[in-house]
Amino acid sequence: MKRFIPFIAKDPTVAVIRLNGVIAASVRGGTLSDVSLAPVIERAFSRGKPAAVALVINSPGGSPAQSSLIAARIRRLAEEKKLPVHAFVEDVAASGGYWLACAADDIWLDDSSIVGSIGVISASFGLHEAIARLGIERRVHTAGKDKSMLDPFRPERPEDVERLKGIQAQIHESFIAHVKARRGARLAQGEDLFSGEFWVCQRGIDLGLADGIAHIVPKMKALYGDKARFASYGPRRSLFQRFGASLGAELTAGIEDRAHWSRFGLS
Repeated sequence: MKRFIPFIAKDPTVAVIRLNGVIAASVRGGTLSDVSLAPVIERAFSRGKPAAVALVINSPGGSPAQSSLIAARIRRLAEEKKLPVHAFVEDVAASGGYWLACAADDIWLDDSSIVGSIGVISASFGLHEAIARLGIERRVHTAGKDKSMLDPFRPERPEDVERLKGIQAQIHESFIAHVKARRGARLAQGEDLFSGEFWVCQRGIDLGLADGIAHIVPKMKALYGDKARFASYGPRRSLFQRFGASLGAELTAGIEDRAHWSRFGLS
């Protein structure tokens, strides 16, 4: 009731944004994308003049571009509104999930949280021998000799692999630059933090990838007072998603999502 009475100081509010799932350009339920999160993030930073924003992260990563877009949106609003941002990791903030965590001013872990995996991965299958055994002929016609690069139905070409590695190296450098810009002197010196390896809790803290062990409610109350209130923000699911109208697509995507989580023993 106090917040509706003018001239009386209101209890501080912490806006909580839940970032849970694989990061992908798709807007289907259960994934994180800039287009689906944009209104959520905008509301969290603007509604009710919050004292701070807390990110609750549970993500094994995914699209580098979407990770960058989401993190950049968070940083832009944090600077515009002059609001501190805190990240709280649940099971995992790895790869693109850690990219999101670095959008915060500090990163807090649970005893069992996983962080890191600062690298870039591309995985596919080679099926050319299988279709040959089935007597299937692959016919591809292109304008541009590299248009069918990494086609899984033809033998892998060394020049394709070299080009892919060059692309991955550029994305990796962007990831490294983001982590260094956000974590700065807190990062451990003389350690290879960018090999794609990931670590559990205390080791991640020792390496400077996180700031300590803390859970959102006690930490935010310690910083903003015992009377701090929490306002949660998250993507709204459409009626089609709620009633399973895209069940086939969801099942297929679910298999892909499990592959992302399984890299960290969390499938």
